[in-house]
Parts: sequence; structure tokens; C-alpha cells
Amino acid sequence: QVQLVESGGGLVQAGGSLRLSCVASGSIFSINYMGWYRQAPGKQREFVARESSGGSTYYEDSVKGRFTISRDNAKNTVFLQMNNLKPEDTAVYYCHAVIVVQSTPNTYWGQGTQVTVSS
Repeated sequence: QVQLVESGGGLVQAGGSLRLSCVASGSIFSINYMGWYRQAPGKQREFVARESSGGSTYYEDSVKGRFTISRDNAKNTVFLQMNNLKPEDTAVYYCHAVIVVQSTPNTYWGQGTQVTVSS
């Protein structure tokens, strides 16, 4: 069994910063990649950022230059540093990972953490 647990969400004014964390735990053989999605009210869940095991990073266009994803591989943890936040960044942010368990890669999701940006 694998679990992803997020932390770090909250309420911040526009222009502020937040740092999200996500820790993977359980019967992990290896982690292919970890990343973040978000879902705003009334909208579909959308990709935000991810980092592969090799260190390659990918970002959704609207967050490039403002958000930075990083990983601590030794601690199975991924971070999302969010700077210059905008009201349109308001959403529930979900940690997402593809983790190999007993030689089989599986997709896992965290429970989500609320980020609210006030104008």
C-alpha cells in the first residue's frame, strides 16, 4: 500500500507565496515521477507540474516562471514552491505520482490541499 500526503496549503493574498509538500510512503520500490495537479471549482482537474526521477521538470504554461517543483528523492518527497500567486491559482492541489510497487508501476493521488488566493 502506498500513500501520498500533502501539506502546505492555505489562504494567501495575491502576490504572496506558498510551499506545498507531498510525502510518499509505503511499499515503494522506485518512483518514476512525482508532480502536482489542481482543480478549481466547476473546472476539470489540470496538470500543474511534474519532475521525473532523472530530474526533468515540466510546467503548465500559466505557472512557468512563478512555480518551481523540486524533489528530495531520499525522502520520497516533492515540493511545489508557488510565488507571485494570483486569484486564478485558487484550487485544490493534488499530489500525483507513478510509483513502482513489486515491479509494477501504479498511479497514486493524494487527498488534496486547498490553496486560496485573495485579490
